[in-house]
Amino acid sequence: MPIDLNSMRNSRPPLTQTGVDTGFSDYIRSVYTYMTGGLAITGAVAYYAFASGLFLAIAKTPLIFVIIFAPLAMALFLRFRLEKMSLVTAQVTYWAFATAMGLSLANIFMMYTGQSIARVFFITAGTFGAMSLYGYTTKSDLTRWGSFLFMGLIGVIIAMVVNVFLKSSALQFTISVIGVLVFVGLTAYHTQQVKEMYVYGEASDSQGKKAIMGALRLYLDFINLFMMLLRLFGGRRS
Repeated sequence: MPIDLNSMRNSRPPLTQTGVDTGFSDYIRSVYTYMTGGLAITGAVAYYAFASGLFLAIAKTPLIFVIIFAPLAMALFLRFRLEKMSLVTAQVTYWAFATAMGLSLANIFMMYTGQSIARVFFITAGTFGAMSLYGYTTKSDLTRWGSFLFMGLIGVIIAMVVNVFLKSSALQFTISVIGVLVFVGLTAYHTQQVKEMYVYGEASDSQGKKAIMGALRLYLDFINLFMMLLRLFGGRRS
């Protein structure tokens, strides 16, 4: 089952300040190390799959459907089975997920110029960094954002499915703008959640798996924010 922060708040008192400080820096460092490592693997695999022609070869076979849906399946598996996994299994699953995501994103190099991909990546990194810092340092409780952002995310997904059939450029633009706002908010919200996963959890071996879960949430926020911004500002190949 996924980690339920609300039940943690209700059932466990927060740790003492000493307990929070002990190992907290290592925990946060692990979260961002996993996240940046996953992004690095995804980017490297995506570029290799494009440059080597691997993605184009796979796209001509039924394996393309495996490539498209494998990241979603692996992310869901990691989220719902994390507590029953060993730390090693969770790590292997996370790195495999990042690799599969790289294969599925290789097509962006076929659609957009390398210069625009690099430009949007740095825009995404700056935006993500600012919002993650806000989520980490703010004293405000961002929990109330959760339901609103989740409803926005569901709306974006539904609109994207509808636009598969409508193929409306105006709707696509609207989806991208709303999507950017949603994932900017989710970045701050999930960063605060990452802190609470440590504060309200057991300071034990489970922190290693919680770091992976926190990294997965932030990784997905980054990737989705990047894709929304790429649709807005990416320069398409002629």
